[in-house]
Amino acid sequence: MAEDQNFRGGQGQVVDPETFRDSVGTMDNAGKRKWVFPRKPSGKYTNYRTLVAYFLLALFFVIPFLKINGNPLLLINVVERQFFIFGQPFYPQDFFILALGAITSIVFIILFTVVFGRIFCGWICPQTIFLEMIFRKIDYLIEGDRNKQMKLDRQEWNSEKIWKRSLKWSIFIIISLIITHWMFMYIVGYQEVFNMIQEGPFNNFTSFLVMIVFTAAFYFTFAWFREQVCTLVCPYGRLQGVLIDKQTINVYYDFKRGENRSKWRKGEDRKAEGKGDCIDCNQCVVVCPTGIDIRNGQQLECVNCTACIDACDEVMVKVGLPKGLIRYATEDEIEKEVPFKFTGRMKAYSVVLLLMLGFLGFLLSNRGTMEAKFIKPAGSSYFVRDGQITNTYNYTFLNKSNKDQVVTIKIMEPTHGKVTLSDTDKITLKKDQMTKGTVNISFPEKEMKLSKQNVKIGVYNQKGELLDSFETYFEGPFKLQF
Repeated sequence: MAEDQNFRGGQGQVVDPETFRDSVGTMDNAGKRKWVFPRKPSGKYTNYRTLVAYFLLALFFVIPFLKINGNPLLLINVVERQFFIFGQPFYPQDFFILALGAITSIVFIILFTVVFGRIFCGWICPQTIFLEMIFRKIDYLIEGDRNKQMKLDRQEWNSEKIWKRSLKWSIFIIISLIITHWMFMYIVGYQEVFNMIQEGPFNNFTSFLVMIVFTAAFYFTFAWFREQVCTLVCPYGRLQGVLIDKQTINVYYDFKRGENRSKWRKGEDRKAEGKGDCIDCNQCVVVCPTGIDIRNGQQLECVNCTACIDACDEVMVKVGLPKGLIRYATEDEIEKEVPFKFTGRMKAYSVVLLLMLGFLGFLLSNRGTMEAKFIKPAGSSYFVRDGQITNTYNYTFLNKSNKDQVVTIKIMEPTHGKVTLSDTDKITLKKDQMTKGTVNISFPEKEMKLSKQNVKIGVYNQKGELLDSFETYFEGPFKLQF
């Protein structure tokens, strides 16, 4: 693409199309950071992105309070090993399902990137949403738009700069603290967070320190590091380099239509003079939150935020030229005027994704409502009484359903066994909880053919439906085999 483009500056000077790749857009030649002061964007895509962002922010702040069947909608408590996804409890025993879900998510991200490029970064990524829709808007509210921010940054530390920066940084700290508290709600639940707030930091000193560290991390990220998260840290930007091809939809500058770029002169016939539609106003650059020039082609720093599309369309309308000089398109669409098509690679990823989703759905539907285990205590042995051989087992029942259950234990194989519990023949299981206890299993001595015999134990609900079964062994006196 770069070989076909004829890049020109405002004075008609040819610019090497590859020099922009020699450095990061937010650093100068000496390696010093260039602070980005993007102009406040406006336009159709900005309005759409704002609606999407506010919807996702509303979900972020509401989800910790939502419950399904009394369970949190989403809770990832690694410390206490409590996991709830869409109100459905998951346990360490279900780790393989969560692992498969994570792999499926990765495949989805790959497919999404192959087709739509980095649209996730510009529209859905939490980093972009928090930075552009919260922290950057506070910049505009307190310090003004691009020119006023640059002026404030250059001036000495007078009273105006001190109070504006102090006010902004104080608000940043408060917002970072709020975000941290909400993140904790996804880990320990909102009730526990409210309890910790009421009890005070000294009664929850470890949690308090962790919260301070995360607050500092959020503040550092959104107050100083900012777009460098996308350009220097985030692995997704590197991943796109091996996933994006000429059939991927991205934000592109139509160089065939835009070059040769030249400043706007009222009343001139640009086409007759061999000039392109790009008037070299630089608005697509000053509005970019990562400080790049989209006219240089696809770049690592571009997060597909569409700010340049809105800025360019606004200028095109003012000068009476068609919109879409910068737009969502594929590289083939720009270079060869070939419309988008679903390629073989996209189809292959789609098939793999559908297969994995189907298998994941099968595992979830067949996960069962209970898990039962019967383990002989270490060092225990059988005892014989009244012609009955008895073994003791420790049982562990995990009720995965969203309701309490009353269960009974029965011997499935061999059929002559007897189950004896300490107090009752039925066990009450609380929902989403593990229940432990002891049970004795007896067989008539005459029925024992081997000194160690396989048995199958079943757990049934009140309707007589089998919930789970477990195979173990039953010990008895040593017998010679002839």
